Amino acid sequence: MTRTFGEVDQSFARRYRLTKTDEFSSVFGFRKAIRGKLLMLHYQPRATGETDARLGLVVGKKLLKRAVDRNRCKRVLREQFRQRRAELPACDLVVRLAAKPEKSAGKLDAGLLVEDFLALLAKLRRFAGPRETT
Repeated sequence: MTRTFGEVDQSFARRYRLTKTDEFSSVFGFRKAIRGKLLMLHYQPRATGETDARLGLVVGKKLLKRAVDRNRCKRVLREQFRQRRAELPACDLVVRLAAKPEKSAGKLDAGLLVEDFLALLAKLRRFAGPRETT
């Protein structure tokens, strides 16, 4: 697929993900976090020269028993990150489910997750500073 000038890459390629245990450990070890109603956002600024934000997700069985719900939670958060990645500062982010979300009629309420995630991203922009453009 060829892109024209000014077109933004909207994929969730491997370079936008935290994949290794060491990468997750590094972010948790940096000990900077923002807490929301349902989620906790751990972040670490990336090395100089790196311009992209990367995302890692942690959704434990303790809070969401069914794999269907855990996978839906991750899918919703990944999609929100993918749509807003270009606006984010160059940070490694780990989003962790910190509280049991409400279920309406047996289904996980994605709207609450999205609302909480967007609020955390807004706070992150204030704490981590604006995105540097080169």
